[in-house]
Amino acid sequence: MKQRPEPLPDHEASASLQALARAFAALKTADEVARFLDDLCTPAELEALVDRWRVVPLLQQGVPYREIHERTGVSVTTVGRVARTLDRGAGGYAIAARRVARTASPDSH
Repeated sequence: MKQRPEPLPDHEASASLQALARAFAALKTADEVARFLDDLCTPAELEALVDRWRVVPLLQQGVPYREIHERTGVSVTTVGRVARTLDRGAGGYAIAARRVARTASPDSH
């Protein structure tokens, strides 16, 4: 991934991330988010995001890394990184997975 010659100062990087998060939060439908992601990301970036998200539910179900790789084609290294983030990250995967599960469950309507 492209690196800046000089990283943004922490406060600027944080403000920029918050601005991007507000843009996502302003979108109303999954179709709008998909269109935004398609405009925002290169095909390789989008593929990487999709791969990471695909393994989250499998990790939450306790599927072994190698089996996740065999089912999805996602590298064992990526599966391990997602697993570490699920365990020690900011909690975003867990929040999103809970909300997706809630909207998908028949008694949520």
